[in-house]
Amino acid sequence: MLDKLGAKGIAGLVVMVAGFALVAWSAPVVAAGLGLIVVGLILVAGGLAQSVMGMLGMP
Repeated sequence: MLDKLGAKGIAGLVVMVAGFALVAWSAPVVAAGLGLIVVGLILVAGGLAQSVMGMLGMP
């Protein structure tokens, strides 16, 4: 999976994890909320991508 992300994707992942760690260090409840928001956004983006691909005739 990491080979598909590329250098920018890996850097973004590292920055995101570092940001979560910083927030979790000072406010764990806020970090949990931010994590849920990010997971929700990923699920929405995946659903939209799947819908668009279905409209274009791709499985």
